[in-house]
Formats: sequence, C-alpha cells, structure tokens
Amino acid sequence: MKEDLKSYYKETVVPALKKELSYTNVESIPKLKKISVNRGLGDLSKNTKEMNASIDELTLITGQKAVLNNAKQSIAGFKIREGMTVGTSVTLRSEKMYNFYNKLVNIVLPRIKDFQGIPTKGFDGRGNYTFGITDQLIFPEISYDDVKEISGMSITITTTASTDNEALALLTKLGMPFKK
Repeated sequence: MKEDLKSYYKETVVPALKKELSYTNVESIPKLKKISVNRGLGDLSKNTKEMNASIDELTLITGQKAVLNNAKQSIAGFKIREGMTVGTSVTLRSEKMYNFYNKLVNIVLPRIKDFQGIPTKGFDGRGNYTFGITDQLIFPEISYDDVKEISGMSITITTTASTDNEALALLTKLGMPFKK
C-alpha cells in the first residue's frame, strides 16, 4: 500500500506518463480531479430509518458526509415524484480523494470474492471512469452485523485526461487493477 498517493503521483507517475505519452508540458499530464460515490436508494427512500442507515454507511466508507439527491422530475413508471429522495452521494476532492482511492485499490477491490480485475469498458470517452460495486461489505469500515440490506454503489473517477487511453494509463500507473 502506498503511504502517500499524492507524492507517489508526483515522484513516480508524472515522469512515467511524461515519457509514455510524450508530453512536453508537465501541467498537461492527466491527474485525478474528483471521485464521486453514488448510491440509489430505491424502496429504501420510503423508510427514513433505512435511508439514514444508507447515508451513515456512505459517510463511514468515504470519510465525508453524504448528501441526499432528490428527483428533478416525476417519472410515473418508476413511481417517482418530483422532489422525492432517490439517492445519496459524496464527492471527494484533494486529500480525501487520494486516501479513498488508495484504500479502494489496495484494500477494498482485492477483498471481492473471485476478483479478476475491473473491466476497462467503464470509460466515457472523455477520460472519466465509472464502475459499480454490488456489496458494501467489502469495505473494512462496514460491520456485517450492522447491515440490514445489501446494496451497491457507483464510483466515478474524474480525471483531467482528454482521452480514454490517457486516463487508462493514469489509473493503471496509480495501481487500478484492470482486467488483462
């Protein structure tokens, strides 16, 4: 586990990416911008106690207070009304982002049963990567006894990279275990 991911990025990743991607300006080398962790509540939004438990779990996992997300418009097919709470999210930046990324790569992902690596198909074409986790129990902060319902989350890693290949190179150098 890398102790300080930010200094590792500056000392090791930047020179490697500069050489690999043929950059002349150090400022144009891609870097992590933010990490967003989102969780849809589904039927839990009707139960205040379960909704608060979900918020507390996300807060515990990320180390930052989770916020509620409300529906912007009504969707009759899903029985959603405008203004109804539909999810929770956390956006991490700077030091908390690096700490969460380090924990995610070195502790959380290896705890997934039969883990073969995460797929590379989650790139959006603009250098950002999104993947899902189906079970919150892989996070060491979550106690099995405290969980009433297993629910997953979506993690989006936003980078300053302009292409998917640059973002893939950045995340690979930062230790993200992609499938071979």
